[in-house]
Amino acid sequence: MDLFEKTGKIALGIRLRFMASNITEEAAKIYELYGVDFLPKWFPVFFVLSEGGSKTITEIAEEIGHSQPSVTKIIKEMTNAGLVKDNQQSDDKRRNITGLTEKGKELSENIKIQCTDIDHAIDEMIDEATHNLWEALAEWEHLFEQKSLLSRVKEQKKARESKNVKIVDYDPKYQSAFKALNEEWISAYFEMEDADYKALDNPEEYILNKGGKILVALYNEEPLGVCALIKMDDPDYDFELAKMAVSPKAQGKNIGWLLGQAIISKAKESGASKIYLESNTILKPAINLYYKLGFQKVSGRSTPYQRCNIQMELDLKN
Repeated sequence: MDLFEKTGKIALGIRLRFMASNITEEAAKIYELYGVDFLPKWFPVFFVLSEGGSKTITEIAEEIGHSQPSVTKIIKEMTNAGLVKDNQQSDDKRRNITGLTEKGKELSENIKIQCTDIDHAIDEMIDEATHNLWEALAEWEHLFEQKSLLSRVKEQKKARESKNVKIVDYDPKYQSAFKALNEEWISAYFEMEDADYKALDNPEEYILNKGGKILVALYNEEPLGVCALIKMDDPDYDFELAKMAVSPKAQGKNIGWLLGQAIISKAKESGASKIYLESNTILKPAINLYYKLGFQKVSGRSTPYQRCNIQMELDLKN
């Protein structure tokens, strides 16, 4: 127990396995106490068959949450012990099912007496404890179903690393990064087009001097993400959100989300009412990000880019 006090919550899995191992050892001794020749690992399968009658391997596996190979192995062991009979034919004669033998049914009645004593013993422990472990386990199982531990750790990692991200205004020293980051992702999926080269080679002339904005995401002072607002001469839209790119080595650090929020704030500060963007549905993470930022799909507009197959807008008045 001192080990777990030192390790803290990081050893949750080990601690649960340690407790499960101790309980399994105790369970084996309890079966001996009642003179029952039975392995604790058989119990879920045995219980399902005793309560619900004969079933297929698949049905048993689904009901107890085990894999079919695991259930098959247990059924084989229980068959050797004379508790179940495998490969019985069901009424429709098309499915092989497994059921308890007479010995198994007799054992089931004997185990019910044992289970009554166990229930009372556990109730006694619950009364003595400050926290109800049985209820807590049900609650934790529900929480794991809603969101896995891995997902939660990923979120914490992203939140921690995003604290090292700084969003700054464009400076000529970032021109090479602005071009390289965009060229990298465009070339990976498509081909660079004339409109790309104009904006990436001359961002001041084609973006900034026309009333646009460019933001750069620095991670530990290294430029790993960029995004631009291009001023539009359009009756419906004030700016186009464009040239968003994040280095693959910076993925998972929330840079895209932080850039998107910052560039939208810039648009609001400029008095914009609507932002427009063009993308391609092959870029699923980017499309998901745009939806998360509040963009909605629109259609029917012309585009200078061959790679564009989706157009979106964000109404800043909502």
